[in-house]
Amino acid sequence: MNNLEKNFILAKKHDRLAQKALYEAFSGRMLAIANSYTNNIYDAEDILSNAFLKCFTKLGDCKDWKSFPFWLRKIVVNDSISFIRRNKNILYVDAAEVAEEVSDEDFEEELERIDLEDIFSQMPMGYKLIFNLYIFEEKKHQEIAEILNISEGTSKSQLSKAKKWLVEFFKTKENEKRNTETLKI
Repeated sequence: MNNLEKNFILAKKHDRLAQKALYEAFSGRMLAIANSYTNNIYDAEDILSNAFLKCFTKLGDCKDWKSFPFWLRKIVVNDSISFIRRNKNILYVDAAEVAEEVSDEDFEEELERIDLEDIFSQMPMGYKLIFNLYIFEEKKHQEIAEILNISEGTSKSQLSKAKKWLVEFFKTKENEKRNTETLKI
């Protein structure tokens, strides 16, 4: 029996040390996920605390220790989205205003040079939500539309705009890099 399995079983029996062990094992990753949505470490810490409270309160709903990390991640993502809904005004652009498409080749090429913290600190909230759900949580546009209470077309439009925004972001970074190198010469 490995540590995760043992701690999961004990935590289901309300063993505080086992709960602490689970918290210590997963809090770092879950904080990073929450922060990728909120872009504010203090808000992410609040989400994390509430998510673990919910987790330990409803641990009986998680049937198997092997699914625990995924179950916990789902709680953190859902709590992050709920937090943003309650506390942020998010502007979604109507699907009729769909941005020009960005080719997958351009997008894939730029994807290799990602600094997520830098990107998420600057990406508009509406783009970031859809991008996170589509790319990192592997949700389909229909699921995103249901989660965020928007149309499927708006989800597609926001993802397209997020991709375009990323390409522009990287072009700007590249130009800044070139200008800095030129100044050094």
